[in-house]
Amino acid sequence: MSTMTREETEALIAEVLEVYPEKAKKDRAKHLTANDPSIEQSKKCITSNRKSLPGVMTIRGCAYAGSKGVVWGPIKDMIHISHGPVGCGQYSRAGRRNYYVGTTGIDSFGTMNFTSDFQEKDIVFGGDKKLAKLIEEVEMLFPLHRGISVQSECPIGLIGDDIEGVAKKSAVVIEKPIVPVRCEGFRGVSQSLGHHIANDAIRDWVLDKRDGQPFESTPYDVAIIGDYNIGGDAWATRILLEEMGLRVVAQWSGDGTLAEMMNTPKVKLNLLHCYRSMNYISRHMEEKYGIPYMEYNFFGPTKIIESLRRIAGFFDDSVKEKTEAVIARYQPMMDAIIAKYKPRLQGKKVMLYVGGLRPRHVIGAYEDLGMEVIGTGYEFAHNDDYDRTIKEMGDATLLYDDVTGFELEEFVKKLKPDMVGSGIKEKYIFQKMGIPLRQMHSWDYSGPYHGYDGFAIFARDMDIALSSPTFKNLTPPWKKVAVEETLKAA
Repeated sequence: MSTMTREETEALIAEVLEVYPEKAKKDRAKHLTANDPSIEQSKKCITSNRKSLPGVMTIRGCAYAGSKGVVWGPIKDMIHISHGPVGCGQYSRAGRRNYYVGTTGIDSFGTMNFTSDFQEKDIVFGGDKKLAKLIEEVEMLFPLHRGISVQSECPIGLIGDDIEGVAKKSAVVIEKPIVPVRCEGFRGVSQSLGHHIANDAIRDWVLDKRDGQPFESTPYDVAIIGDYNIGGDAWATRILLEEMGLRVVAQWSGDGTLAEMMNTPKVKLNLLHCYRSMNYISRHMEEKYGIPYMEYNFFGPTKIIESLRRIAGFFDDSVKEKTEAVIARYQPMMDAIIAKYKPRLQGKKVMLYVGGLRPRHVIGAYEDLGMEVIGTGYEFAHNDDYDRTIKEMGDATLLYDDVTGFELEEFVKKLKPDMVGSGIKEKYIFQKMGIPLRQMHSWDYSGPYHGYDGFAIFARDMDIALSSPTFKNLTPPWKKVAVEETLKAA
């Protein structure tokens, strides 16, 4: 339930937009709204997936980030070449804490940076020969890799390197799959197009390329799609699925392998965690292979129970019985955690601004602890994301799409949340304002946050952040104004 009326939320939006020139004000007004849960389609109230305004501080990433950093990068037994200047590859290397089991540099490569290191001469003369040479060197130095992806950076699309041709020729030479991915950063309006491009590359270069060996299936085979194993999230999810009697045949991208991706068309159900980044490939498998997909949410006990029962409903009574046993077994643990932390966190207000699924998925976990989400928004959502979000939020709650740095800071000043859940770029701004911030992209060096075990860590981390004595020594801007006014009055 929002603490503001619709009129107050709309007045806040108008006040914050007042600083913009008329054209910018008109554009940004489409991306900000007071939530209305009665609306079935969010396009009636908010615009998304549009180009950011030039000159504003957007917090989005690029198509390369969506492909290499999200979808392909965590596949651990493949080598992912960043084709272009060194910076993009280095920036995207090991930043998201995609945990994996393996020996780095031997059979796992997720935290290593492989780059063609473009120089000025490569821009002039092209990088095809350099890429082919790099693939030869990779094969010589890391013979246990299972395949290669070529993640193209901006210059590649501008100069027209034939990465598809190089991939096909080199794949014959090394006798391993090589996947060219046209994810140049300038494409699209955000990292979202990079997700789509990466999904299409999986569709075209991976799913139908299985080696032909027999696959012994069971009626309980499932795949975890769109979980990147941030801080071990996919492992926490896998534990629960296996406890309820299912066999997880594949999980990707987090701690995933090329073979698991190839095996996915053999499963009975795809379990989709991050809708935004993997709905494309899930829909494709439903259309081509007849594999249904189901979204799930394992943040907080309320959503975990809902998701477990929904998943179990797809299978037979034995799975349903095991699922109820799992829920009953963990309930005392959840009751103890809530009894410990809810009295300390009850009534605390949170503002969220994240990518992917978290602006809506984590709402239930906060509410399980008695906290209230008073504003939320996405970096790169489409309207089908907001369709799902408006049902999770209270009436008149503030929604913001592709919010600018200025807008987010002003909203925080006006709404005065007790905590902000956002990303690295915003973290230190709000902490210096005296507001606790939990980094909700990669769990602020903590996690997992999924599953029952993850909820215990989530509750602890929220309590630590809000209980830290550090913030008592910092003064938020609105309190500074109050103090100054008091001193003037005196």
